[in-house]
Amino acid sequence: MTDLLTRAEYAAIAADLSFPATPFIDGKYRRGTGPDMPTTNPATGETLATISTAGAEDVDLAVVKAREAFEQGHWSRLHPSERKDVLIRLAKLMTRNRRELAVMESLESGKPIRDCETVDIPETIACLKWHAEAIDKIYDQTGPSGDDAISLIVREPIGVVAVILPWNFPLLMLAWKIGPALAAGCSVIVKPAEQTSLTALRVAELAAEAGLPRGVLQVLPGDGPSVGEPLGRHMDVDMVSFTGSTDTGRRFLHYAADSNLKKVVLECGGKNPAVVLEDAENLDLVAEHIANAAFWNMGENCSAASRLIVHKAVKAPLMGRLLARLRDWKTGDPLDPANHLGALIDADHCAKVAGYLGGKALAGGTAEGAYVPPTIYEVTRDDPKAREEIFGPILSVIEVASTDEAIALANDTDYGLAASVFTANGRTALRAARAIRAGTVTVNCYGEGDLTTPFGGYKQSGFGGRDNGVHAHDQYTELKTIWIDLSDPAAGDNVG
Repeated sequence: MTDLLTRAEYAAIAADLSFPATPFIDGKYRRGTGPDMPTTNPATGETLATISTAGAEDVDLAVVKAREAFEQGHWSRLHPSERKDVLIRLAKLMTRNRRELAVMESLESGKPIRDCETVDIPETIACLKWHAEAIDKIYDQTGPSGDDAISLIVREPIGVVAVILPWNFPLLMLAWKIGPALAAGCSVIVKPAEQTSLTALRVAELAAEAGLPRGVLQVLPGDGPSVGEPLGRHMDVDMVSFTGSTDTGRRFLHYAADSNLKKVVLECGGKNPAVVLEDAENLDLVAEHIANAAFWNMGENCSAASRLIVHKAVKAPLMGRLLARLRDWKTGDPLDPANHLGALIDADHCAKVAGYLGGKALAGGTAEGAYVPPTIYEVTRDDPKAREEIFGPILSVIEVASTDEAIALANDTDYGLAASVFTANGRTALRAARAIRAGTVTVNCYGEGDLTTPFGGYKQSGFGGRDNGVHAHDQYTELKTIWIDLSDPAAGDNVG
């Protein structure tokens, strides 16, 4: 585990930071043709930097340079082991600059520095290393074609990939996308969220230092209409990988239909259940997992367990333990490592989350500026708090009387990203995990698996592919069949 510094030491690092402030195109920073855009510290309202954003001309230029790089083959046809070496160098450079990246991420996103230091930065680097190491270890295939032919099933990089990132995990989601995309040999254009552009720009610079050829990784800061939509509609972009809201994800399907039918992979919202059954053991540990699931990263997490579905037999003892746990979840200055919750991303989002506050709360229930403390409500199943994705630290508690009722309620949602089941009975756990329609179901814990397991959702939580694991590599490649006829022409065989 990374040793945390003091608040004063993090403030000193912040004071010395130099922020990138222009698009990164064709291997260098260059002023964009779009309007200037301030990037703000959500905890203080201070403007960290004024970023020159990309416009339509920059999108076209970036796509041209990405295509040129892809066709030249300096990356797409580079030997797999050499691509691996470059990505390993990038991981090493990020490790060397990890404190700078952690503080930059905390300042811009409002994330607690303790999470940036102990979770986001280490997992970002580990993700890049994992995909780098996988490059020369994923084999293609031969088919069962008989003695008269050989069929080769080969994977080829899909081409130019546009990556659209969310603001809640700027660096980690960047790694989830560019790790497998670059490993496959693609050229990648990144559109970071408007609120969190700084770390993506810095990583592009480090990638160039690591030896990534010009045009292979480019970053275009800007808003959705100016950058995201033009990338989604561009006729020379082969694929879009998007993480964000379900409503925005739908737009990219329309953009693809209206343009070149580019491939689209969506990882969207969630209203994830944590199901605690009557035989759940060690309620202290269950309470710890529920608190982490609901409140980690201020609830700004697509896989947050924002619905606690609890059997009436264990509800009272569990709630007592859960409320006691909240004493550890301190809210405040993100650069203070004593705080577990920082600031919500911006004023608009804070107002949205605050709109769900009101009524009798078991804990929390008020907003103070950019901060919302851990909040718990007991609700009915039709309450908006229990049905809508809030993306804030608000947990809805719903009592049930049976396992069947709990599973039915868990599935009573438009989403299907993640879920958790707590029970002492292994058979019940497996049956519940199979019955809940979600991309990841954890048993007696909260989590998303790890780098080796695919992450994505059912229903309106996902479309077209998965992040993480070898499955992530598949979505950035095309499958090609090469059929070689081995029949003897002199024998009069037909050529098939």
